[in-house]
Amino acid sequence: MVLVFGEITTSAILDFQKIVREKVREIGFDDSAKGFDYKTCNVLVAIEQQSPDIAQGVHLGKSDEDLGAGDQGIMFGYATDETPELFPLSHLLATRLAHKLSEVRKDGTLAWLRPDGKTQVTVEYKLEKGTLTPRRVHTVLISTQHAPEISNEEIAKSLMEKVIRAVIPAELLDDKTIYHLNPSGRFVIGGPQGDAGLTGRKIIVDSYGGWGAHGGGAFSGKDPSKVDRSACYAARWVAKSIVAAGLAKRALVQVAYAIGVAHPLSIFVDSFGTGSRPDSELVEIV
Repeated sequence: MVLVFGEITTSAILDFQKIVREKVREIGFDDSAKGFDYKTCNVLVAIEQQSPDIAQGVHLGKSDEDLGAGDQGIMFGYATDETPELFPLSHLLATRLAHKLSEVRKDGTLAWLRPDGKTQVTVEYKLEKGTLTPRRVHTVLISTQHAPEISNEEIAKSLMEKVIRAVIPAELLDDKTIYHLNPSGRFVIGGPQGDAGLTGRKIIVDSYGGWGAHGGGAFSGKDPSKVDRSACYAARWVAKSIVAAGLAKRALVQVAYAIGVAHPLSIFVDSFGTGSRPDSELVEIV
């Protein structure tokens, strides 16, 4: 079953059944043998209009420049010069492994793969005066749903050849790297059949994999008035700009908002001691 709930005010006419079923099909749950099928699953819709109390404080009667924040909270953005993407290497590799899993499943390279799966990468760093330098990959963990007829040995071999070595640079792997590939031993039952899922539960995976900081609000399912999403994106852009400009090797940017107020209540920058200028000056630049 898929339950779609929340609040939205719009003049658009949306076919929620069609949208949801197409997304489930796109994810890969297209047969009851996989435990979930877009053609036969239940889709319940419980969408209501946005509270008028929130609307009057956020956007009614206001210009685009004066739109208020959709809620209160603190939001963070993080950047580091350890990768060209200015993203933590450990989380970047984990994300790319997950993407590769999806790719080799959908193109038929590993046709026995099923949609559910997750990855985790542990990287050894050298920390010197706040600067992080990746040294090697310590551990790679992949748990992926699979067809019942495939053996654990074939799973491990295929994941090494088609996923791990295709994603992680060889110079980061060595004979001491540890691999946990489907460590539970069997992962046939997955997706909604194996575990209830709720959009927004994986807030650390959706951000920096434990690096930086997090205010607790999810990104998913929110329009730009919800600063849980838009302010985190903006703070990430600011943090990237600080690092890209050479003002710091690492930067954490925090902002705080009040509902109905357009501008941040506070702005904070931490360069972890790597800044070419004091953090107080970086705040002024921001």
